[in-house]
Amino acid sequence: MHTPTRGAMKALAVAFPSQLRTNDYWRKRCPEIVAHAEQYGLAKVWNARDGASPEPSSTFERTMAPYLADPFRGAVERRLRAPGETALSMELAAARGALEAARLGVEDFDLVLTSSFVGDRFGVGNAAFLAAELGLRAPAWNFETACSSSVVGLHMASSLVSSGDYRRILVVVSTSNSVQTDDADTLAWFVGDGAGAFIVERAAEGYGVLGWKTINSVASNDMFVIHSIPDGAGGTRLCTSANENAAEMAKAITEPYLRACVDGALTESSLSVADVDFWVFNTPNAWYATFCGEVLGVPPERYHNVYPRYSNIGGALMPATLYHALEEKKVRPGDVVGLYSIGSTSTAAALVMRVGPEPIALGPYPVRPAPQEPTSA
Repeated sequence: MHTPTRGAMKALAVAFPSQLRTNDYWRKRCPEIVAHAEQYGLAKVWNARDGASPEPSSTFERTMAPYLADPFRGAVERRLRAPGETALSMELAAARGALEAARLGVEDFDLVLTSSFVGDRFGVGNAAFLAAELGLRAPAWNFETACSSSVVGLHMASSLVSSGDYRRILVVVSTSNSVQTDDADTLAWFVGDGAGAFIVERAAEGYGVLGWKTINSVASNDMFVIHSIPDGAGGTRLCTSANENAAEMAKAITEPYLRACVDGALTESSLSVADVDFWVFNTPNAWYATFCGEVLGVPPERYHNVYPRYSNIGGALMPATLYHALEEKKVRPGDVVGLYSIGSTSTAAALVMRVGPEPIALGPYPVRPAPQEPTSA
């Protein structure tokens, strides 16, 4: 059967802010909160079962169970924006890394797609500002589907390249979770900041994006609540907190969304799970990759988990996971790769692609900074 020619990823880069916090930061800064973590926001999202309840009955609960005794729920490290660092600064670093890896200049692109969750200003996304800083004259569009943004961005770029309307597209995705959480709430323990950028161009026959499936995730609309809190300077800022029923919502939607998206993408690709050499699963928590692997019957050596290294970095998870898989030679030229991500209050998406005959060029390896020490309680 003839496979339509679509877009392929040519280069990939990631970028992270300069501040790193380990769990010791909170153990030293707020030992009382660590001791009573079950009373706070993180426990609302990934809560423990009542001791009188029956054994975990779902794959999600079973894979979560080993982490319930840990107040940090498996989070180990997270990168956070330091004062003066912005979503745009992370996006610029990732974009420049991708351009350098591909040995391309700004004149080689005719479109930029940018997702900033969240951007640096209300009302206007970062796309035009990113283009200006890079010196790009190509049009720059904003889009956003929360944690699924990078998978959706790859889908869009592939389709636009396939149509012939665009020749080469730069996709840049950033997540700034730290500015959306209250540092006094344990919800801040499992999120981080980061950015990824990748270049999409027309694929050689039989390579590139082979199929995808995207669905809406409206059942997750009430998992998190946005409200305003004092910003410490006499004003307010928007902040995210967990709904009391967030854990039950998460457990209810995870498997149906995963199966609907992955089955749809595989059907369009005329492939099966066994035909996929490596999987890049969303990792908004420590056990999500294991959960996906068990549901789909994928052995651990065929997927990767960057959650211990970065915690939940939203839309930047796909670029970061794929970057480290490529850097560690877990994905090689010609391999079939499956991608899956779910975004709260947006979409869940899966995509299947065949890596081209040449390796995907990688930007600079992310340096691990020294962990931040708390100043005062």
